[in-house]
Amino acid sequence: STIQKQRQELQFLIAELKDRDKELNDMVAVHQRQLLAWEDDRQRVLTLAERCNLLNNELNKRNEIIKSLTKRLKFLESQQNDSKTTFENTQQKFKELSQKVTDATVHCQALEEKNQSLHCSVLELSAKTGQLQAREQELLTMLKLKDEAILETTDHITEFTSKFKKLESALRAAKMEEFSLNKEKQDLKLRLKELILETNKLKDDLCEKVKENNKQQEEITHLKQENGCLRNELTLIVEKAKRKDQLLQFAKSKQARTDTELSSLRQV
Repeated sequence: STIQKQRQELQFLIAELKDRDKELNDMVAVHQRQLLAWEDDRQRVLTLAERCNLLNNELNKRNEIIKSLTKRLKFLESQQNDSKTTFENTQQKFKELSQKVTDATVHCQALEEKNQSLHCSVLELSAKTGQLQAREQELLTMLKLKDEAILETTDHITEFTSKFKKLESALRAAKMEEFSLNKEKQDLKLRLKELILETNKLKDDLCEKVKENNKQQEEITHLKQENGCLRNELTLIVEKAKRKDQLLQFAKSKQARTDTELSSLRQV
């Protein structure tokens, strides 16, 4: 009969409604899990962004330290250049005074050559620090030879005092100037040594800071890439959530139509 058919259709609709209700509940549960996962991802992105900001601040501090060390290194290099210039000027003055004594004796000429060799040694000091002690010992030997040569020259000049009185006076003045220049030269050598040590130390510190800076740059780059991936993944999750909401709205609309049909059937 018609009533039995309507009852069967009604039972069929009720069973289908239960299935749709179960499917809708499953979809809601899945949607809730996806929302929780999205929230976890959002918190992770915020944590990574905060960490990225901290690393950027640390990087800025390290950059300021590197700039300060670079300025200090330039200042020390400028001081070193000034010391070299002063030493060269002093050596030139010594050369001019030694030239006045050249005509007096052959031994003074030899002494001038030794001093010139010493000047070349000091200029090459930055590249030959390992040979510094041996060179200093050699210079001490040369100075002893120079003293012996000066004594011999003095004896020789004493024998000819009447003939070389003017030359003897010039030689004495040259000796005084030579002593002063040698003392100044030793001071400059010590100052140059200190500047080289400090410069090497600053260069080592600068290299360490640059390495650490490069390492942090690589870590920041990696974090930015990971952040980009998470943003893309978050965008996909949001799009999926929007589609799930659309499906949920469609299911609700279909359920509303089903409830309306069921209500109509009940009225019949």
